[in-house]
Amino acid sequence: SPGMAGPRSAAPVAAKAELLLLQDQALAEEEAAKTKRDLLARFLQEKSSREEQSSMWGLHKVHTLWRLTQRKAKDQELRQDIEILSQTFSRVMDCKDGVIEGLVRDLKEAEEQQNRALGSHLHLMDQLLHLQRRHLGYLEEGFNAQVGTLKAEFEAERCGISGGEGEW
Repeated sequence: SPGMAGPRSAAPVAAKAELLLLQDQALAEEEAAKTKRDLLARFLQEKSSREEQSSMWGLHKVHTLWRLTQRKAKDQELRQDIEILSQTFSRVMDCKDGVIEGLVRDLKEAEEQQNRALGSHLHLMDQLLHLQRRHLGYLEEGFNAQVGTLKAEFEAERCGISGGEGEW
């Protein structure tokens, strides 16, 4: 039955070849699926990386816009504060200017009063000097009158003493 052995041995060889072919196909399909999975994983990883970068960029933009908005709000707040302070400063300066003007006016009035008081004082001093001189004049006249009287009395006594020498 060698003739039979030939077809029998050919059948397992063919089955073996077909099995090998099926295994090769399965390996090729598995390799293709693995390659496809790797490509898909790489694609998803790149897409995830791009999304992350895009997300980071978007977050950066949001932070930048938020800071810009906060700066604008702070700028407006500071400008309002400066305006309020400027108005307050102007009012305070106006008050101080008013006080200074009042003090200058008071100072001028005080100087005028001092000048009037000094003039009045000098006038009174002149009157006092005039009265003192008149009083001194009266005292001098009285003194001179008393000296004249004393001289006259002295002369009279002397004459009386010299004329009466012969009587003693």
